[in-house]
Amino acid sequence: TMSKHAVTGLTRTLGLDGRAFNIACAQIDIGNALTDMAARFTKGVPQADGQIRVEPVMDVDHVARMVLHMASLPLEVNTPFVTIMARDMPFIGRG
Repeated sequence: TMSKHAVTGLTRTLGLDGRAFNIACAQIDIGNALTDMAARFTKGVPQADGQIRVEPVMDVDHVARMVLHMASLPLEVNTPFVTIMARDMPFIGRG
């Protein structure tokens, strides 16, 4: 959790300090996108309460489309923070 907060702080600082140099910075928090690494989520993974449960996943193409959308915005527009995730993930945020 500490490293996640550090990345958020870095994103905020770069976003503000970069304005003078026409630099935009954005953070994308990606939930359970179905990749080879996340395929095990569909079979069940340990949860905080010790139980094994299947976790919802989303098609990784949704993530790619979000990145493309953010990158295609004009420089005068910024999306500093975006969370993209499977709707039914047990917690809001990264997988």
